[in-house]
Amino acid sequence: MTFHPLTPERWGDLEKLFGERGACGGCWCMSWRLTRAQFEKQKGLPNKAAFKALVAAGPAPGVLAYSGAEPIGWCAVAPREVHERMENSRILAPVDEQPVWSVTCFFVARPFRRAGVSAQLLKAAVAHAMKLGAKIVEGYPVEPRKDPMPDVFAWTGISSAFRKAGFKEVARRAATRPIMRVSKTRSS
Repeated sequence: MTFHPLTPERWGDLEKLFGERGACGGCWCMSWRLTRAQFEKQKGLPNKAAFKALVAAGPAPGVLAYSGAEPIGWCAVAPREVHERMENSRILAPVDEQPVWSVTCFFVARPFRRAGVSAQLLKAAVAHAMKLGAKIVEGYPVEPRKDPMPDVFAWTGISSAFRKAGFKEVARRAATRPIMRVSKTRSS
């Protein structure tokens, strides 16, 4: 596997990976970046156009995974403050005052799921964020009550993948939603 930041030149690879539905239900990785009302209003093509504009403006909002030349996975990572939807979340409220980058979304092509791609994507996303100045990268995975968990519920990641990538739990405000972090000193 290889990993590359999502740049405008790689937009076609993301389109291929996400397909017509924009990964899931017209999201195009905009769910966390908008209020719920805004997101619902622009599902589908408007979300696609908004995300394409973000990619064009830079910096790259995440990392693509490839098997050979084939795009097989995606992990979104960006400064927490760009994720409007987190502003009112009690469960995902800031842990402290430290600036963090947030891992908010994964999408792995069906043939590559449950094969460790997410943990490797996480490591690549952390490296990408740290190159852009992040000191702490934070994630909001789910802790499955059933194994295996249906794929549709795993879009924020699974806690075991975060642990494999070196993240440690720093808070938990709901039974199935840990907040996990890795810092520059831990990942270097």
